[in-house]
Amino acid sequence: MNRLRVVKFVDFGLYLDGGQSGEILLPSRYVPQNVREGDELDVFLYLDSEERLIATTEHPKAMVGDFAYLQVAWVNNYGAFLDWGLMKDLFVPFREQKMKMQKGHSYIVYLHIDEESYRIMASAKIDRFLSKEMPPYEEGDEVNILVWQKTDLGFKVIVDNSYAGLIYDSEVFTELRTGDRLRAYIKTVRPDGKLDLTLNKQGRAAINDFADVLLAFLEEHGGHIQVCDKSPAEEIYALFGVSKKVFKKALGDLYKRRLVVLTDEGVELARRKRG
Repeated sequence: MNRLRVVKFVDFGLYLDGGQSGEILLPSRYVPQNVREGDELDVFLYLDSEERLIATTEHPKAMVGDFAYLQVAWVNNYGAFLDWGLMKDLFVPFREQKMKMQKGHSYIVYLHIDEESYRIMASAKIDRFLSKEMPPYEEGDEVNILVWQKTDLGFKVIVDNSYAGLIYDSEVFTELRTGDRLRAYIKTVRPDGKLDLTLNKQGRAAINDFADVLLAFLEEHGGHIQVCDKSPAEEIYALFGVSKKVFKKALGDLYKRRLVVLTDEGVELARRKRG
């Protein structure tokens, strides 16, 4: 994205001051209303089909340096073309595909500038673009993740658009799909720089936070729930979005503070039981 100044209007749009790149066309279809010469516009720059630098006020689904989950719009003898939210589709040459891409299917790709053509391209060879530096995280840090692919161990994810990570199957209590963007928490930073993650907060902070949530949930649902520490982990996660371990510890914490009582049917607020 660039903020460029309007230098002149023409029948088919207007030209922006591109500095050393010269004047850059913004076609009529992208020109906002009431724009005047001298105004500055936020635009995205890319090369059109004739290799000319062109501007648009549309925002693409991803930009250079981003990992993204994009759908194939069409395929020809040179490669695949992805829908990234602009009129001109994003090219993925065959050499940058791990498997032959198919129309209508979606893939995780990395956007970069091709050194030869200077065009924005995408690559499905993700490992090549992940950071090799040691991640600057500590246990418990909150991060943003992009779900990459399912493995025998769990789910590979891309952390903060930079690092490789893994969520083990034992840490997953909900459906995850390639392309999902979620918040997660650092569980371990391995010596090789790989990251193990969990979808739930860890330690005392997680228990304290969820204890408050559970108490509020009981208040809002008549002081009783038909879930207890013996309920299946999947049922607990579906209801509260936390692991069974966090649920049991938070429940135990509330019980010790005499805020809840445990019954054969589930859990009740203590004051409701007394009433």
